[in-house]
Amino acid sequence: MPNSNRCDINYNQLSTSHHSVNIIGRISSFIQMHPQSKFFMKILAALFYGCSSFLIIVVNKVVLTTYRFPSSQVLGLGQMITTVFVLQIGKTLRIINFPNTSVEIPKKVFPLPLFYIGNLICGLGGTQRLSLPMFTVLRRFAILFTMLGEYYILSVRPTMPIVCTVIAMVGGAMIAASNDLSYDSKGYLLVLSNDVFTAANGVYMKKKLDSKDLGKYGLMYYNSLIMLPAMLLICMISGDIERVSQFEYWLDFNFLLVFSGSCFMGFILMFSTVLCTSYNSALTTTIVGCVKNILVTYIGMYIGGDYVFSFINFMGLNTSMLGSLFYSYLTFIKREPPLNVANNYQPLVSK
Repeated sequence: MPNSNRCDINYNQLSTSHHSVNIIGRISSFIQMHPQSKFFMKILAALFYGCSSFLIIVVNKVVLTTYRFPSSQVLGLGQMITTVFVLQIGKTLRIINFPNTSVEIPKKVFPLPLFYIGNLICGLGGTQRLSLPMFTVLRRFAILFTMLGEYYILSVRPTMPIVCTVIAMVGGAMIAASNDLSYDSKGYLLVLSNDVFTAANGVYMKKKLDSKDLGKYGLMYYNSLIMLPAMLLICMISGDIERVSQFEYWLDFNFLLVFSGSCFMGFILMFSTVLCTSYNSALTTTIVGCVKNILVTYIGMYIGGDYVFSFINFMGLNTSMLGSLFYSYLTFIKREPPLNVANNYQPLVSK
């Protein structure tokens, strides 16, 4: 009996120290045993990502346009620091777990950090220069780039209905952009570059998640940590650090609240992106980010203050939105046959 009690005590201590990890494992096991629950998690992950993507665009727009914060790069740096800080605290408290730092980490993460920093810089820069509706329209080209990336890198062959929805989304975007009365060539270049980085990041993230070397949290943590010095150097060389130090609203409580919210939402967006990609495909994650733009586009016509209405532009917006809705129907309601890369795919549990 004494030996038995000692075993019970040790077991209870072990269970307590890894309580959160065990919960995640139990949830994963339950999902694997119940296909309907797995389908529910696919939808839940997609909704979580869509809401996060919507909120961060609005918050970033307020910081960069309403308050005229002088540097999108410094804002991105704040989002990176917040991601590293939150994940490190989570690991210290044993809420989450991921591999310790080693010389093998950069090799396991690469090239994701390069795509991540390019995505961050171009995305924030495009948000600053373009109207909210046009920004979200041009982001639809990421769908086309992601579909091509999945085909060539992951050997995923999309069905003909999926190809048609992608053509509708991108075609509507081209119609809208052809009559954009607030045309900004640099803004267009930034957003299209953002599309390329988004597609590459999504495809390679799916590839890294399938290998399960670092897990969700490891990818997020080291992705941000590795690029922190480079991002800081960019901010210093460009003079953004000096401009930000002279920003007039640092003592304004409302600005500090919005700025802090943007930094935290950077972490939430990265987590929701990884979660959605792990349960779905890279293409679905990209399109979910565009489906949420149904709200962003129409709200932006009223709250952004920088949308110039024209009939052709408005029709292009709606064509692209209808394509987004039809893709959602095919993916989550009609439930197309699984993609090649997703056969026997199991939800990922962080190591």
